[in-house]
Amino acid sequence: MPSDLPSVPGVVDADGVLATARSIAAQQEASGAIPWFSPTGGVPGHVDAWNHVEAAMALTVAGLRAESRRAYEWLRGVQRPDGSWPAKWILGEVTEPGGESNHAAYVAVGVWHELLMTGDEGFARRMWPAVRRAVDFALGLQTRRGEIIWIRGEDGAASDHALLTGCSSIYQSLRCAVALAERLGERRPDWELAADQLGHVVAAHPEAFADKSRWSMDWYYPVLGGPVRGAAAARRLAAGWDTFVVPGLGCRCVSDQPWVTAAESCELVMALDAAGDREAALELFASIQHLRHEDGSYWTGWQFEHRRHFPGDRSTYTAAAVVLAADALDGSSPGARLFKEVAGRPLGPCDASDPAACGCALLPVPR
Repeated sequence: MPSDLPSVPGVVDADGVLATARSIAAQQEASGAIPWFSPTGGVPGHVDAWNHVEAAMALTVAGLRAESRRAYEWLRGVQRPDGSWPAKWILGEVTEPGGESNHAAYVAVGVWHELLMTGDEGFARRMWPAVRRAVDFALGLQTRRGEIIWIRGEDGAASDHALLTGCSSIYQSLRCAVALAERLGERRPDWELAADQLGHVVAAHPEAFADKSRWSMDWYYPVLGGPVRGAAAARRLAAGWDTFVVPGLGCRCVSDQPWVTAAESCELVMALDAAGDREAALELFASIQHLRHEDGSYWTGWQFEHRRHFPGDRSTYTAAAVVLAADALDGSSPGARLFKEVAGRPLGPCDASDPAACGCALLPVPR
């Protein structure tokens, strides 16, 4: 076992983190793809690029570098010429061909994280063309106001709405892409301006996004992705706390169902930690350990009225979120601050790069 694995004292030790990562590797397909769950005795889980990258990041944190590199090589090999990836595969077959903007952009977070963790610039250079194409695909869906449309269909037509969660994630992706470009000597100031405009719209223009407010991700992701920090983050998290957090059990997936999920809970843990509320982050992380299986994997969720696991799988993306949350709370790995800063620059609110485009005077985003 690597000597530098993260641990959270009193909650999960290094052996436990490794077991959780191994539960991801055990479900990795021979191609390198990482599905939501493997088809053992039931319907096979699908693969999507965003959750695949998250799982690869968790493998890297746990020292499972060969498995992580296979995941990235598979992703590089199946990228389409326009820079996107299909929204879903099942057992290697594309089942939803549309290209999602946040799926494409997230490869930049994964490659930047891998560079931080391993220092392997050769890997970053090999992945750079895929990152460049993916980010350009995502920015091809950016409106003049600044939000980024959710998906481009198989026919090439963009959908008619943007998602707050997706755009919050893309903001972090763009910051990582800019840092990667600078590291490799290929500066992209256009990406930085696009990130500024996007971050401003996420923080200041709720009207730009489809209403998905019943989903907890729309509540905490503007904090997790970075556009909302400081006092504004504290206000946002406090405003939704009683709606989404069930004391002792975790964070709901949606506000109107008695269902807590480990992945959303761990993402909220990282958002709380990034916002400076370590005490709440640790308490929430401890609360979801009731979803841990004896083999180190985690049940996706718990339906607390019926008192049963729901939907009944132990998903790779859930295990990945646990590993990344443990790493963030431990704080000692080179990638542990990924949700706090990029290349030494704190993630946080920004002013619009084009205030006329969003109808604003050049005023600071609330902080």
